[in-house]
Amino acid sequence: MSMVDTQSHNTKTGVNGSQKPIRVAQIVGKMVGGGVESVVMNYYRYIDRSKVQFDFLVDEDSTRVPEEEITTLGGRVFRIPPYQHPIRYRRELIRLMHEQQWPIVHSNINTLSVFPLSAAKKMGVPARIAHSHSTMGKGEFAKNAMKLVLRPFANVYPTVRFACGHYAGEWLFGKNHDFTVIPNAIELDKFRFDSTVRQKVREEFGIADDTFLIGHVGRFMPQKNQVFLVDMLADLLPSRPNTMLAFVGEGPDKADVQQHAEELGVVDHVMFLGQRSDVNRLYQAFDVFCLPSLYEGLCLVGVEAQRAGLPCLFSDAITREVDVTGTSKFMPIESHEEWSSSILALEPGIRIDSSDKAFSDYDISENARELTSIYLKLFEKK
Repeated sequence: MSMVDTQSHNTKTGVNGSQKPIRVAQIVGKMVGGGVESVVMNYYRYIDRSKVQFDFLVDEDSTRVPEEEITTLGGRVFRIPPYQHPIRYRRELIRLMHEQQWPIVHSNINTLSVFPLSAAKKMGVPARIAHSHSTMGKGEFAKNAMKLVLRPFANVYPTVRFACGHYAGEWLFGKNHDFTVIPNAIELDKFRFDSTVRQKVREEFGIADDTFLIGHVGRFMPQKNQVFLVDMLADLLPSRPNTMLAFVGEGPDKADVQQHAEELGVVDHVMFLGQRSDVNRLYQAFDVFCLPSLYEGLCLVGVEAQRAGLPCLFSDAITREVDVTGTSKFMPIESHEEWSSSILALEPGIRIDSSDKAFSDYDISENARELTSIYLKLFEKK
């Protein structure tokens, strides 16, 4: 590997013989409050930052960049043109990679990783990681068409392959290529069920003890299929009128979902809580967690919800790998009947077993140590 220039901040020996941390370029695309950004930030908070530091390359039209936290932790943020402007995007990537001399580029943008990793290869970056966080499903014709065009190139530019789960890895890289599963790990204690917190949060929102609260956490976008939950709520209310539905998140489809709730006359039973930094507390107030997505990689929120002891209902398009507790239900989204009957069988306050043993693979402390080790080994091989 060539020597870094005076503008770079990569690992090198100082005058006192101390070793500065390796700086890893994290390609995260648009930071808009989505799940992938949450995963990367979870690892950044727990990784050994005396040995490894993250530099975040984010699209300049990102709306939720936690820049203050990143800077406080020792990282840096580089705003670049979005990939929708491919010439400017590639030019800026090449400029930054030449200037910063990152020894490792870790791309978290699924099939789109072809673009930054091709630039990284051109600039001689020795360790190039493609990380599969998602898959593909029904709808989103234009997005799916792009994924199908780019997927055959998924193995051309990376030297290392990561995936959030086996299903996501095989979807992007195929069954004939090795990849390492990097779990969507969480702070286990942070999400543990707490009856006192449950009572306090429900009081804050004016939710009665006998009200059944359906919870959903996700960005408002076609993939998450929130309209399905509004339709399901309309079916449920005649049988269980004390039901409420809470949406946590923001996104381009929020107004459409709100309008749909108004059209069905159920808007008084729907809470739009916006983007929150206390999702761990909100899980405590829910009575069931529902995720009717058209597709997922391995949904972080599904792991979090189960850790909070919530019964979980997932669409059958989601990988069964997310069923950490063995209690989740996977159902079709062609009709609401199975979803409604499953919810009617539950009572407010019921919790599933969410013991530490079941979640041992998702402990962020352990997984961050392992990721630190992987980065260090990649750097040593440069």
